[in-house]
Amino acid sequence: MDEEKGPVNAPEFGAGEWINSIPYSIRDLRGRVVLVDFWDYTCVNCLHTLPYVAAWHRRYEPLGLTVVGVHTPEFGFAGQASLIEDAVRRFDLPYPVLVDREYETWQAYANRYWPAKYLIDVTGKIRGAHFGEGAYAEVEKAIQGLLKEREGNAEAEFPPPMEPVRAEDASGAVCYRATPEVYLGFRRGMPGNPDPQPGQAVLYKDHGQHAEGYPYLDGPWQIADEYSARPFGFSSSQVSRLHLKYMSKEVNLVIHPGTSGRAELTLLQDGAPLAAEALGEDAKEAGGRALVVIDTPRMYRLVNNPEIAGHELTIETTSDGVALYAFTFVSCLVPDQQ
Repeated sequence: MDEEKGPVNAPEFGAGEWINSIPYSIRDLRGRVVLVDFWDYTCVNCLHTLPYVAAWHRRYEPLGLTVVGVHTPEFGFAGQASLIEDAVRRFDLPYPVLVDREYETWQAYANRYWPAKYLIDVTGKIRGAHFGEGAYAEVEKAIQGLLKEREGNAEAEFPPPMEPVRAEDASGAVCYRATPEVYLGFRRGMPGNPDPQPGQAVLYKDHGQHAEGYPYLDGPWQIADEYSARPFGFSSSQVSRLHLKYMSKEVNLVIHPGTSGRAELTLLQDGAPLAAEALGEDAKEAGGRALVVIDTPRMYRLVNNPEIAGHELTIETTSDGVALYAFTFVSCLVPDQQ
């Protein structure tokens, strides 16, 4: 776990609703070791770390550890407390979670990453930080080290660090180059079409020449600041298509179903319906189609290829209002998959 250059006082938590808890302050928690975990329920890297954070809470809370999850939303809709509460239940998070909708706590910590962990000692000083996935044993050992400094814990016996929760976290697993995250709103990305028109409902024409990592739109689309959506008012015969060449094993996409609360996407890979062995967790075979049903705003797991390779994914929809936010890619293999 990365050590701070010198211990500094941990900033106080900002305003926001608290889930699973009454409001806390850093001052309230003096005398306890505190793990502050910045996360977002639409972030695939955050989701990989949550089982470890929850397990550390269960292991070490009786010995003086307090975990505080700070949910800072990457996208506007993810600041909704009800959606975060659903995620807390879905991922079985037993510790306090602060809804950091206005980024007050994020800014107080000068944080820049999802996920990010800050470890605070019994005097309220930051003693270490870790950004991203991995280093789970190192973080747990750092937690144990600070707990040993706590009064009454000097002779306490601590278990060995937990075994990897995911096979991809075990020794020997290898993560290969994957296409970087692809954003579908004009604030952080633009389609590969030659003349995109942000903010307008447009019938796009795909010219068929695609570069890796750029979305290409065909049919009716409207590009907003955070997402690209199928606009209202078009015939169901006018299909909205998005093409994306990528290099990865897994493909995930943050999706909002729109005002109707339900949407459907059809998936094709390399020009054919996504094969059964490549279906992601949220995709299913239905009448010869690879179908994804969108019923809540979240990250959806679309593709899980047997191997890491280059492919072209095509998404088709006629669901008015469905909004696509960002693709993420995962290319990790465990030894028996290589």
